[in-house]
Amino acid sequence: MVPVVRSHAVRYLYPESRLLIFAKAPIPGRSKTRLAGKLGARGAARLHARLTRQTVTTALRAQLAPLQLWCAPSSTHGFFAACRRDYPLTLHRQHGIDLGRRMHHALTRALRGSGSAVLIGSDCPALTPAVLKNAFAALRDGADVVLVPALDGGYVLIGVRRSAARLFQAVRWGSERVLAQTRRRLRQLNLTCVELPALADVDTPADLLRMKRSGWML
Repeated sequence: MVPVVRSHAVRYLYPESRLLIFAKAPIPGRSKTRLAGKLGARGAARLHARLTRQTVTTALRAQLAPLQLWCAPSSTHGFFAACRRDYPLTLHRQHGIDLGRRMHHALTRALRGSGSAVLIGSDCPALTPAVLKNAFAALRDGADVVLVPALDGGYVLIGVRRSAARLFQAVRWGSERVLAQTRRRLRQLNLTCVELPALADVDTPADLLRMKRSGWML
């Protein structure tokens, strides 16, 4: 079982920053659809819910910054209400017609009154508190952007000290070109970037098998 963190008395290392998690509501047929053939629509949705809770727990264990859960399609789903009850976090609705616009919107909002913001997905059980600490430290030390690449050619974490809209435009989201296109845009914008070691996320049956072989427990 994924632990429930009921205490809201959390002391953060970077209280002026924000840590964001993007998550979809665990609706059968709408979440982790590429795993439905292996797990069934309900099984895929249940896995997504467990991955999201594990991600929240990992983020809270790191004790780095106030936690925001950015929800799709809205923040009113019962799963998100349960997360708000069980964990010290705030709920926010994702806005935008594609992933890039949703990320830019969330980061821009989070940076209002904040020095930096780190955004992660909810499907990377290999993400640890140590990785999150290294990401925040890179921003503290002056990097404009920090990335944790995904093995499939995307990324599982992006952190910024300011959110440039162009960084998220004209990117083929969901393709193996995401990281390469983001690197190119960083060069065009003359933004300094620290890349941490790549991690595997869980999108396909092959990812699920690799996760189990590596001993990741859900």
